Amino acid sequence: MIKKMGFMALLLPLITLTAAAQQQEAVGHIVQAGSQQPVWGAAEHFTGRVRVDPLFSADKDISVSAAYVTFEPGARTAWHTHPAGQRLVVTSGVGLTQQQGQPVKIIHPGDVVIYPPGVKHWHGAAPDSAMTHLAVTGMVAGKSVEWMEKVSDEQYNAR
Repeated sequence: MIKKMGFMALLLPLITLTAAAQQQEAVGHIVQAGSQQPVWGAAEHFTGRVRVDPLFSADKDISVSAAYVTFEPGARTAWHTHPAGQRLVVTSGVGLTQQQGQPVKIIHPGDVVIYPPGVKHWHGAAPDSAMTHLAVTGMVAGKSVEWMEKVSDEQYNAR
């Protein structure tokens, strides 16, 4: 005996198949973990050893880039701003961050640090712990960061 199916019941497998095909096309390509060369933070922008593992760059489809950034104990960025802002997600270790005019704050795994566009700040590892964070940084007119002066030991130790 043949069972009558409604119009939507007939279309559901086709809709599901079409959505799956579109989703597969949307993947585009996969950047394999470890396939990109890490870089060391430039001495003019960082104090101490900082390793940057790029994940993806901004392009015509999305105007943000992302990288894992690992700071050895005591390492830190110079003061800087981002024209489109930045989000940091601490993945391991203990870190420090400071917005200009605010006290130094301690950050831990799972913490999300949000810096709006143009806010002067720095971030790095605590003196006795390495720290890694995922940095997601926006771009405006091809620029993602404006580097400034280095964070002094006095500023870094002001906790």
